[in-house]
Amino acid sequence: MHSLNVELGERSYPIEIGSGLLGNPQSLQPHIRGKQVCVVTNETVAPLYLPRLLDGLSGLDRVDTLELPDGEAFKTLDTVNRVFDRLLERRHNRSTTLIALGGGVVGDMTGFAAACYQRGVDFIQIPTTLLAQVDSSVGGKTGVNHPLGKNMIGAFHQPRLVIADMDTLATLPQRELAAGLAEVIKYGLICDAPFFDWLEANMPRLLEREPQALAHAVERSCRDKAAVVAEDERESGRRAILNFGHTFGHAIEAVQGYGNWLHGEAVAAGMVMAAELSRLRGDIDAALVERVRTLLELAGLPVAAPEGMGSGQFLDAMAVDKKVLDGRLRLILLSALGDARIVDDSPREQVVEALNCCGAP
Repeated sequence: MHSLNVELGERSYPIEIGSGLLGNPQSLQPHIRGKQVCVVTNETVAPLYLPRLLDGLSGLDRVDTLELPDGEAFKTLDTVNRVFDRLLERRHNRSTTLIALGGGVVGDMTGFAAACYQRGVDFIQIPTTLLAQVDSSVGGKTGVNHPLGKNMIGAFHQPRLVIADMDTLATLPQRELAAGLAEVIKYGLICDAPFFDWLEANMPRLLEREPQALAHAVERSCRDKAAVVAEDERESGRRAILNFGHTFGHAIEAVQGYGNWLHGEAVAAGMVMAAELSRLRGDIDAALVERVRTLLELAGLPVAAPEGMGSGQFLDAMAVDKKVLDGRLRLILLSALGDARIVDDSPREQVVEALNCCGAP
């Protein structure tokens, strides 16, 4: 097992990465302060991993479970209300702990419910997808989607613990694995050039799910994210670089309908768009853009806009993104491999040209 910390003072917490962690009481129970637990999962993950997790929770006074429908389309306030219903029906108090067992959708909604229930209770993240292990489970961002924008309703609420059990990746569909690799590649691009080089050399091993390669990719990604979050917990500055490719990607998700493109797929195309815009600004060269595109394609990810989605649709959707500040669209662009920055002065015509380069007329 590998263990690392997200250093946030009194809100610091460990990330444990390894195999066989899911049903281990020694991994879980020291981080549960009360005697009540509610495990929130979904109908896909529950048959695979819920019994094993419950083995690790034996001895507690109350362990309730809730299975939600699976998919980004259900990441809504209505679904979160089902979590509140269960907690109130079963009389969970302020010392309860919520446990999110599933991918990023389950984690985001469970964390948001924990942030709101009785004005804040503990929660633990047990991500079962690669994307959730390397991204959404770490950093305390929680929330739900609105029809007009992704993750527009939410709160910062840090977990008490993140457990990334590598065994859960064995049942992950290949498309979901590829979607997670998009976020892994992102870290190499924004803050860790040597990791990007490693990914170029080792992508076939990751696609074949070699345990050592996957464990290294998860640990390196979590270390990179933990370092950025420790600098800027509430995204007032540097943490925004973690959104590289996301403004374009969120536009794809909103226009195409949540769930039709996986989050990682939309981010992959968005990263190519952001790289093209960086090139048009003169910050990086065409050779780096091609490296980005080649690695994403090797991972099995899309590198162009959805068919039929035009630049006007992108701009309309991006106008309601969380990263719009005082009417100015803030984008994360590359200055070099491993170096990203926040930019809010890209002319509309330049953004459109970048979109045109990626198949959005």
